[in-house]
Amino acid sequence: MARFMAVTPSQQNNQLSFSPLASSLSDFSGTKLHYSHINFKRKQWQAKSASFYVSASSTKKILIMGGTRFIGVFLSRLLVKEGHQVTLFTRGKAPVTQQLPGESDSDYADFSSKILHLKGDRQDFEFVKSSLSAQGFDVVYDINGREAVEVEPILDALPNLEQFIYCSSAGVYLKSDLLPHAEVDAVDPKSRHKGKLETESLLQSRGVNWTSIRPVYIYGPLNYNPVEEWFFHRLKAGRPIPIPSSGLQITQLGHVKDLARAFVQVLGNDKASKEIFNISGDKYVTFDGLARACAKAGGFPEPELIHYNPKDYDFGKKKAFPFRDQHFFASTEKSKSVLGFENEFDLVGGLADSYNLDFGRGTYRKEADFSTDDIILGKTLVSV
Repeated sequence: MARFMAVTPSQQNNQLSFSPLASSLSDFSGTKLHYSHINFKRKQWQAKSASFYVSASSTKKILIMGGTRFIGVFLSRLLVKEGHQVTLFTRGKAPVTQQLPGESDSDYADFSSKILHLKGDRQDFEFVKSSLSAQGFDVVYDINGREAVEVEPILDALPNLEQFIYCSSAGVYLKSDLLPHAEVDAVDPKSRHKGKLETESLLQSRGVNWTSIRPVYIYGPLNYNPVEEWFFHRLKAGRPIPIPSSGLQITQLGHVKDLARAFVQVLGNDKASKEIFNISGDKYVTFDGLARACAKAGGFPEPELIHYNPKDYDFGKKKAFPFRDQHFFASTEKSKSVLGFENEFDLVGGLADSYNLDFGRGTYRKEADFSTDDIILGKTLVSV
């Protein structure tokens, strides 16, 4: 059974009270609910000043569902720096805080002394309702929610919630010949992200003040998905990089720190009320171009690219390439014109930030696995 855990070592009772987390330094090492989907009408977005920036005008009591890895790590730091009281709701299986590469001891100590922790399983709906209603929160950031049924208890527990900010995905869009995907485009109710669509519909039906962010591919330090890491492993090993089909498929990546900034920018922002925003990088890139950008960012020589036909191979359950083999990118014009949002990172600069603060220091999430590469290269060499 989930329990609320006081986060200082000396407190070992189950009372519903919060205390600042004392963390040591560490290395990085149900049934679904179905709601009718929202029909969005196309709007004309008026351009605003690029320097426009909005943050909440007062200190908020904020709950982050998740928050101990990747997006939440950077988001929680920004929110704490702005003076908000931030609580992470996690199962407690991972350290609640960790010092980031390049982060000073004093900055880390300041952050870890202010972050709060609520330990529990979000699938334990009764615990979620009782613990959240006992504490009360002004704003909820749901970073790891996948199904609408996981969100209902949060809304039930917090009837006076000021804002619910949701991390959705650009993967909800229906595959189309017309790109980039815009927020008003058709969505795919059968996509593997359909739970996120149902969550957006739930938020709309409940009448809460909500904002949904739809990233494309996310990259940056601590990325637990093998996006840039997949390329860095091969570049470091001096291996050719196998890329499906022509390599001219166009995709899009957004840096995690820019995404975190976008999440902060919609906080307390009337222009973000009941709106959806695509957030990703300003430029689109081909698969071949991404391989070259990773090489440039990590200071590697120009890579050898090997193109292959995926239909010629049976890789079993293994994934031979980290991206979907299609054009996949989204317009971020709405976030720019409505919110005035601007990315800080271009692609190569963002990849360099990721490499220098993570892979280049010898830290990564998954060990290199070149088994599918060897199948491709072996067949390619034989055919040649």
